[in-house]
Amino acid sequence: MKTLLNIELSRTFLLKFLKFGVVGFSGVFVNFGVTYVCKEWLKWNKYLSNILGFIVAATTNYLLNRIWTFQSTNPQIGIEYVKYFGIALVGLGIDTLTVWLLNGKLKWNFYLSKVFAVGASTLWNFFGNLLFTFAT
Repeated sequence: MKTLLNIELSRTFLLKFLKFGVVGFSGVFVNFGVTYVCKEWLKWNKYLSNILGFIVAATTNYLLNRIWTFQSTNPQIGIEYVKYFGIALVGLGIDTLTVWLLNGKLKWNFYLSKVFAVGASTLWNFFGNLLFTFAT
């Protein structure tokens, strides 16, 4: 019986992680899309466009993760969103720091550095949200 419970918990955990990954992948398109529209069509500053792309993507990712990945029913949506956004900002810092260390200091290939950075920030974001934002 205990083994069946462990298997079910493992499947539930893996499914959440996969859903989180799908949502994150969709966020890449939102981020790039918003950034592109703001920079190329609206002719806004590239850094402002990039920041807005990040904010919109983090917001859509929050909503999708709340509804689909973690199925949250927490009525305090504002507090939950602030927690999620804070985790995302730390994730952005981890991503940037990893690229800086691996590419800037250790002289790894930029894109190989980026692969490790995305992996590190994804793990941070998933576990941060699992254990903090959407903890029940």
